[in-house]
Amino acid sequence: MQLPYIPADIPFTGDQKAWLAGFLAGINTRIAMPAGAPPAGVPVGGTATVDAAAPGGIPLQIVYGSQTGTAEWLSEQAEALAREHGFEPVRCDLDALDITALSAVRRLLVITSTYGEGDMPDNAELFWQALAAPDAPRLDGLYFGVLALGDSIYDGFCQAGKNIDARLAELGGTRVVDRVDCDVDFEDPATDWIGRAVPALAAVDVGAIEVGADEVGPAPLSVAGPAAAAATTAPTGPAPRTKSPWTRKNPYSATVVANTLLSAPTSDKEVRHLEISLGDSGIDYQPGDGISISPVNDDELVDRIITRLGVSPDTVITDRKVERSLREALTEHYEISTPSKYLLDYIAQRSQDAELIHLTSNGDREALDAWMWGKDVLDLLDVDPTLTISPEELIAELRPLQHRVYSISSSPLAHAGTVHITMATVRYRSGDRQRGGVCSTFLADRRPEGTQVGVFISPNNSFRLPPDDTKTIMIGPGTGIAPFRSFLHERAARGARGGNWLFFGDRRRAHDHIYADEIDGFVTDGILDRLDLAFSRDQEHKIYVQDRIREQGADLFGWLSDGAHVYVCGDATRMARDVDTALRDVVAEHGGLSDDAAQDYLDDLKRAKRYLRDVY
Repeated sequence: MQLPYIPADIPFTGDQKAWLAGFLAGINTRIAMPAGAPPAGVPVGGTATVDAAAPGGIPLQIVYGSQTGTAEWLSEQAEALAREHGFEPVRCDLDALDITALSAVRRLLVITSTYGEGDMPDNAELFWQALAAPDAPRLDGLYFGVLALGDSIYDGFCQAGKNIDARLAELGGTRVVDRVDCDVDFEDPATDWIGRAVPALAAVDVGAIEVGADEVGPAPLSVAGPAAAAATTAPTGPAPRTKSPWTRKNPYSATVVANTLLSAPTSDKEVRHLEISLGDSGIDYQPGDGISISPVNDDELVDRIITRLGVSPDTVITDRKVERSLREALTEHYEISTPSKYLLDYIAQRSQDAELIHLTSNGDREALDAWMWGKDVLDLLDVDPTLTISPEELIAELRPLQHRVYSISSSPLAHAGTVHITMATVRYRSGDRQRGGVCSTFLADRRPEGTQVGVFISPNNSFRLPPDDTKTIMIGPGTGIAPFRSFLHERAARGARGGNWLFFGDRRRAHDHIYADEIDGFVTDGILDRLDLAFSRDQEHKIYVQDRIREQGADLFGWLSDGAHVYVCGDATRMARDVDTALRDVVAEHGGLSDDAAQDYLDDLKRAKRYLRDVY
């Protein structure tokens, strides 16, 4: 069937042209049908559905902004459902969608996480810059929906999704389904949103959405012509992964086979190396992936909270239609070391504490964060020792106990059947009590060799090794070395010919040079072509990895010019920002570029997936 052609110079608006093209396409579809056949989407004896595709399928662009892989995974679910609804979906990360091509897109699904305190994830930053620019194209013919992922413990909850949603509408796009902001317990609301968003986009340009069994309405209309053909030009992402049975709600019970201290006993830090057996789980992973650990709260803190509530640990509560003891709920299901904003507001209102009322009402986030630092649920309950709160009231204000993701430091080729973690144990004192990181102290103190821990893989397709003949520059101080240990073991096992350059550092070489023997072995074996170390406290003037980057700027720019890929892992707040600045300085100096042109150079590396970060 030949699709209708709409001349460009006819005196119609863009929406009118699109409607006319769809109308004519629908008529052509009707004409092409065998006599007596129901229109597309109308089951015999039933009612029309809005998800039927025109011949060849309806284009649908699905884009994601993902820092740790969750949004990407959800985009795969949306893609699968879209195909069931007759779409021809094209899926990619946000930065792969050219802003000029966006004006030709008819149907768009956006699924994005928020990174840090309201920032865009790495693979959405460039897209957002273009979308937010004053010269961004009008999007009057676009129909869209946005799913936002976030963590309400942070300021700027779901802000990336909120910003994209508002800007798409501001540029003329039509929202076909309301944005949903998902907290850490995202699975059910996200699945529900996808289930509503895909049919809503299928209804765009449909002439008749519901047709009774005894009547036949117009066939669904599909936009034809150049706009539809050009709508989705971005490349698709990797093929969808096989769905694993092991998830946050159903983690695999794995055995810890090694739990050793890496840092010296005299170090300021406690860095541990854990090896976990994958047993008969069937779990596989790739270098760059993360492993999610399901933690268990500290018994002492659980006991203190129950004592403060003044009830029996065996008190039965109804928790989301499931009955369980209060002890079980507080031990395995809810965050008690990091209070939620909901609990903070609740305590402020119930206690009428003047300081807390002031902090929660005046919008001074820095003052509130300073007050909250180091405090847990017990601290909030003790704001007013006379306040009586029932177990059900407390549970209603708590967040679900969230898994913690660690960058995998092993190679599936070199360490078959196991997964390794390189972990810094968080310990500190606040008030009159010793505190610690929920998962890090759980692993360090309560999971020796032979014990069990719930795990599942968090794939990260945005942090992958390049082809074997490509050079890699790896920048990972402290525990940021984790994925690069995986990379080096993997490249050694594969016999990769591409050069490898590692920048590593910490405080003191004698105490904090973790994996020193392995790194020296990589150098001796010719796996590591270049190694630059920076131990900040070993001399009067502190030296960091960004300083080494500048020192080696000429050679580093030479590697970039040869097509090297750059990887950064570690602290996002300072290290990653300082490294980014150092890289821009190197490109400007040794590439003979202005600061703006050097930034464009780095942005091009990001678009080409040659500058990738795993930061936290």
